[in-house]
Amino acid sequence: MKTQYYTAASLDGFIATEDHSLEWLFSLADINQSSYPQFIEQVGAIAMGSSTYEWMLRNADTIKSQMGSPWPYTQPAWVFSKRVLPKISAANIHYVQGDVREHHKHMIAAASGKNIWIVGGGDFAGQFYDAGLLNEIIVQIGSVALGNGQPVFPRRVLSPSMKLKTVQQLGEGMVELRYDIANN
Repeated sequence: MKTQYYTAASLDGFIATEDHSLEWLFSLADINQSSYPQFIEQVGAIAMGSSTYEWMLRNADTIKSQMGSPWPYTQPAWVFSKRVLPKISAANIHYVQGDVREHHKHMIAAASGKNIWIVGGGDFAGQFYDAGLLNEIIVQIGSVALGNGQPVFPRRVLSPSMKLKTVQQLGEGMVELRYDIANN
């Protein structure tokens, strides 16, 4: 069981534009030709920040057309926010706030031996890193530069904390890097 931050970023290190757009990403690769199908099979619980959740709400129609449902996950999810957010019916979502350590043990129990996916938000993933809970970063780097935006991982992490384990080319537009994180 691992706690994994699986994401995509531009060549210059941003996961979204300043206004949280992901449009730059969709033309670079077909999700079914990436590692995502195998990755999601091994996920037993999801942790998501409020910005990512709100992006999903704003793009529910697009998600539904591509994935068949406005909430494409069957795994239980923990959405972290200090605000009250609109709920998605029939989705197994726990709306929580506070330190990620308080909720991580519940995610582990719900995952039943599978992995926990930290979805979106570099600072949100960084909170798991800061707490010593992040085991792996999987980032797909796209062949675009955004110039500015939401950073992939706004933390200072020096070697030997991160160890590059694999590099995989995904077509002509993406490359995937997998890093193991030593307990910090």
